[in-house]
Amino acid sequence: MTKLTAINNNLHIINARLPGYRGLQQICVEQGRIAQILPMREAISSTQSLDVAGDWVSLGGVDLQINGALGLAFPEIQAQDFSKLAAVCEFLWQQGVDGFLPTLVTTSIDNFQRSLAVIGEFMQKDEPQQAKILGVHLEGPFLNYHKRGAHPAEYLLPLTIDNVQRVVGDYASIVKVITLAPELDATGEAIAYLRSLGITISLSHSQATAKEAQRAFDRGATMVTHAFNAMPGLHHREPGLLGEAIVYPGVWCGLIADGQHVCPTMLKILLKASDYAQKIFLVSDALAPLGLPDGTYPWDTRQITVTSGTARLADSTLAGTTLPLLVGVQNLVSWNICDVESAIALATIAPRKAIHLPEFIGNWATQLLRWRWYETTKELTWCRLVASGEF
Repeated sequence: MTKLTAINNNLHIINARLPGYRGLQQICVEQGRIAQILPMREAISSTQSLDVAGDWVSLGGVDLQINGALGLAFPEIQAQDFSKLAAVCEFLWQQGVDGFLPTLVTTSIDNFQRSLAVIGEFMQKDEPQQAKILGVHLEGPFLNYHKRGAHPAEYLLPLTIDNVQRVVGDYASIVKVITLAPELDATGEAIAYLRSLGITISLSHSQATAKEAQRAFDRGATMVTHAFNAMPGLHHREPGLLGEAIVYPGVWCGLIADGQHVCPTMLKILLKASDYAQKIFLVSDALAPLGLPDGTYPWDTRQITVTSGTARLADSTLAGTTLPLLVGVQNLVSWNICDVESAIALATIAPRKAIHLPEFIGNWATQLLRWRWYETTKELTWCRLVASGEF
């Protein structure tokens, strides 16, 4: 597919299909940024145009739960790892990701503080052709012991304001999301405190009942981390945390579409019940071996074995994936779970909505992806639509 430069230039992209828009659209780029999206029937004069011939066009993906890549685990990041973190940002850009939340799984308070400090300093950089760090996702340490999954039990903490302050420290401004078990906060004081800091609260690693989840949503929780995983299953007499999330207005659920964390049939049920990208967004939940071949790798003080993109501990506990975010989009289409438009939106539009980012207007044209669906082979491919340095 053709790649053109729009940085510091004007470009008119025509005959594009965009998720959330009906019919063919034209994208007007001014000074490198998306300025307008208009139906093709509206005449616009332009000195340079790019006809995408009915292909889908979207912004790049946003990954709200990713634990590392290229061998770098975000909870173990050190001050000397700036070059490694930059390489991860470049790699994710090449994988079609515009922005992400480095996710810190349960670890020691010292590790939390060190990682937050390093990431916070790195966020002051703004390099082109790199996925941007949008903030940090703390997945723990306020999790239910019985639903901890691969999180080390020795670092789990009671959910109190004091412990939140110990973990977050002076870095509340860069903590975008925190995953917690709501049943650990019977009074609601900790959730109220986190909301006062502007942190989005996501529920998971929890045994919460539907009523307990409802109280947390009433108090301001707005997300669920890796739906189905590390929580009670849906039951016809006790819908649990996930059941309440599906019916509660304004609650978003992250979903891993690797075929291992959730079986395709349940993916389809959840997506249909939740109106697709109106309440669900895809995440990779990728671990540090993302971008590396299958094998055995260190993971905190333990080891994980990666086989065909799935990472497990020695006792077979599912630890995460090493598949890029947009593979989930391709999986949903190839498994006939949803149409191309819906699948693209789940990784590009929905996560932006979940954390209140602009969807199209004002973004750089270099963020645009071009998707092509091959009907005969049932294959969905993508590439960056424009690339700086070429005109």
